[in-house]
Amino acid sequence: MSDDQIKDILKNSKTIAMVGISSEKKGEDRKNLKRKPANVVMKYMQDFGYKVIPVNPFAEGEMINGEEVVGSLEKISEPIDIVDIFRPSKETPGIANEAVKIGSKVLWLQYGIQNKEAEKIAENSKIQYVSNKCIKQEYQRLFQKANPVFPVLKN
Repeated sequence: MSDDQIKDILKNSKTIAMVGISSEKKGEDRKNLKRKPANVVMKYMQDFGYKVIPVNPFAEGEMINGEEVVGSLEKISEPIDIVDIFRPSKETPGIANEAVKIGSKVLWLQYGIQNKEAEKIAENSKIQYVSNKCIKQEYQRLFQKANPVFPVLKN
């Protein structure tokens, strides 16, 4: 996927469903939650005007970064532009099928995540497929001309 294609995706998208957002573990310091990669990325994308819906079946109903966590993509009632995945590569084909069902325009697998089957599912359904790239880093690189170091921790 070219820089221009990624720029187009980011420019023309407003709503991101983030699958694999981290929830608070019992007894865990809340500050740790802010430092988890998915949560850092969620907050960053919100700061730049995206609506980010956190998806985690084990945290359904919790609030993360001001948004209520949903248990699955199918429980989201509004149109989703990007399904952004922070889950192991082997889980991505199932998530890709859900993304197709809800009519997502883009399937985005975060840095370190790639899967041929998920890619085929996306291609067969005319969904754009991005893998092994961090949406936050791509945004910074393409729109802020910054060469980011991940994770950037802000308190």
